[in-house]
Amino acid sequence: MKKRNILSFLLVGLTIIAVYLFLDISVLESSSTDNSVKDNSEWNIDFFDDFDSFNPDNWQDQRIWVNNEKQCYVPDNQYGTREVSDGTLKIKVINIGEKIECDNIDKHGNQHPETSYIAGRIATKNRKEFVKGKWTARLRIQGESQASMFPAWWILGAQNNEPPVQESDENICWPLTGSGEIDIFEHHGDYGSGHYTTGAIKSLGECDKGDWWSLRTSADTILSEFNTYSVEWEGSNLVYRLNDKEVYRNEGLGDNYPEPMFAILNFAKITDSPMDGEWVMEVDWVKHESRI
Repeated sequence: MKKRNILSFLLVGLTIIAVYLFLDISVLESSSTDNSVKDNSEWNIDFFDDFDSFNPDNWQDQRIWVNNEKQCYVPDNQYGTREVSDGTLKIKVINIGEKIECDNIDKHGNQHPETSYIAGRIATKNRKEFVKGKWTARLRIQGESQASMFPAWWILGAQNNEPPVQESDENICWPLTGSGEIDIFEHHGDYGSGHYTTGAIKSLGECDKGDWWSLRTSADTILSEFNTYSVEWEGSNLVYRLNDKEVYRNEGLGDNYPEPMFAILNFAKITDSPMDGEWVMEVDWVKHESRI
């Protein structure tokens, strides 16, 4: 009887020890998994502008004629085209009612014709440029969508050779590596209201040869409400989010954009459809984050 009791006691003891060891291992594994998830989800803000004022250390005017746009980009908030007031930035297209000379030049050296439409376009080029990470802006379009509207929030490779050219390495033609383009938010008013497009531009390996459509999608939203629009590098993927919810991703394409990139906010008029008054893209804030 004593031997049986001793054996029973030893078996119970060994069972208890085994249970504790299992629990300890499970807790350690769980703790390790939790920390891994936590580390992967943490971002460090390395640039943030909430537009209490227009900060020239963050932004500069960009004056260029692209996409056969009908407006002229003007500098220094002329006509109120990039107004900062009440804690937000207003990027505008304005019909001033009479044609004026426009000094915007396209990449072939052609000068924009006289126009009554003027607009704002600002960029963080040579101010705030980052490799990968996550770009986000909170913005809205004031009023109803109209034909010819083309507001945009996007990023471009910092070696882009379009003005302003201020550094010796800004000599790469769009959309080659070094001048790659990722569109976070674009609204095409001619294709209807309540939507925007997001995605990357596919380089076709030659200067000025880009595929605008195969790497992007259209997503529904209420343009007149403030929403956050972002792109982030998730490993080798590009993930696009609306109000933190994924709407699209470019699988395996993140490594196609290894260069530092700068941000652009602009409002263009893309067709000859008539307009009166002004169009406004209102931006609450812009930020860039990096993994820590």
